[in-house]
Amino acid sequence: MKSLAKRKDSLADPKNQLALFNSGAFANGELPTFKQKVSESNQYPLKPTKLEIFQVNVGYMCNQVCAHCHVDAGPDRKEIMTTETMQLCLDKLKESGATTLDLTGGAPEMNPNFRWFVEEASKIGVQDFIVRSNLTILRANKKYYDLPDFFKKHNIHVVSSLPFYKRGKTDKQRGNGVFDDSIKALKELNKVGYGIEGSGLQLDLVFNPSGAFLPGNQAELEQEFKTALKEDFGITFNNLFAITNLPVSRFLEFLVASENYEDYMDELVDAYNPSAVENLMCKNTISVDWNGNLYDCDFNQQLDLKVATKGKHLSEFDVEALSNRQIIVSQHCYGCTAGAGSSCQGSVA
Repeated sequence: MKSLAKRKDSLADPKNQLALFNSGAFANGELPTFKQKVSESNQYPLKPTKLEIFQVNVGYMCNQVCAHCHVDAGPDRKEIMTTETMQLCLDKLKESGATTLDLTGGAPEMNPNFRWFVEEASKIGVQDFIVRSNLTILRANKKYYDLPDFFKKHNIHVVSSLPFYKRGKTDKQRGNGVFDDSIKALKELNKVGYGIEGSGLQLDLVFNPSGAFLPGNQAELEQEFKTALKEDFGITFNNLFAITNLPVSRFLEFLVASENYEDYMDELVDAYNPSAVENLMCKNTISVDWNGNLYDCDFNQQLDLKVATKGKHLSEFDVEALSNRQIIVSQHCYGCTAGAGSSCQGSVA
C-alpha cells in the first residue's frame, strides 16, 4: 500500500478534503457545520488558553502504511525536518513557556536527526518530553534496537499506538505482523523499566477504532487492555488513551470508499458534547510541521490550515499573537468533541 501522496489521489490535496467537508449535508443544511454547532452552545469563536504543549512533527516518513493514518505517512514520504528547523523549535519552545514537548511523525525515530534533537531537547528540561512511537519501528532494524535504552537515558515519556490487544484487529488496521512486532517492542520497553510501577518511566498506549465508529469508554478499555496484555504476554503499561478517528486523509479515504462517510459524520454530529469543547487540545497546543509552519493542531496541519496570525512560521513566532488568535475549525473538529471528546491525551470530557 502506498500513501495518498504517492498515488496522487485527489484526497492527497487538503483543498479537496475541505471541499468534501463543506458539501452534501453540511452544504444543504441537513447537518450543522461545526462553527454553527459550537455557536449554539455559545462557545464560538474558539480561543486558546495557556500554551502548554509544543507538538513537533519531525517528518511524515514511516515504516508502516496504516489504513487509518490521518498523516498519510509511509516509507514513500520524504518530508523530513532538518537540524536547522529543529534548533528553531528548541529556541521557540524556550520562548513559548510550554511545559511539554511532544515529538510525532510518521515514525519520528526515522528522522536521521532524531537522536540529536532528543539530546538537545533534553537539556532544556521540559516537564514532560513525549515521543509518539508506532512500536514496530523499535524492531524494524538493528539500528533501532537500542532505542528503549536511549529513551530511558533521557527520561522520555513513550506514547505507543496499539489498535487492539488481539492480533486480528491490529494487523487488519496496520498490516500483517504488526501485532507480533508491537508485542516484542512492548516487552523490550518493559525490560528497561517502562510501564513498571515505581520506575518513573511512563509508557502509555493509544487505542483507536478499526472502523467507522466511536471508541468505547476509555477507563473500561484501559482495564481490558491491561488484563489481556498482562495475562497473555506479561506486559504492563501506565495509561490507555482512546482516540476518535478523525475524517482526515487516509481515514477519510476509507470512509468514502466504504460508503461510510455520511453515516460517520452523522454519528459525530449526533455525539457532539459541548463539555468537550472546553478541553480541546488546540486550546493549549501549538503544532509545528516538518518545515516549521504553525498550526492549531496536528489535524489542521494535515489540512494545511495554518494559524490565524500574521506570522505562520517558527521564524515569525509571536507568543502574544498566538495567545490571542482565533482557532480555525472545520467539520473534522466534530471528531474531537464527540462523546467523551478526543485529544492526543485521550478523552477530554
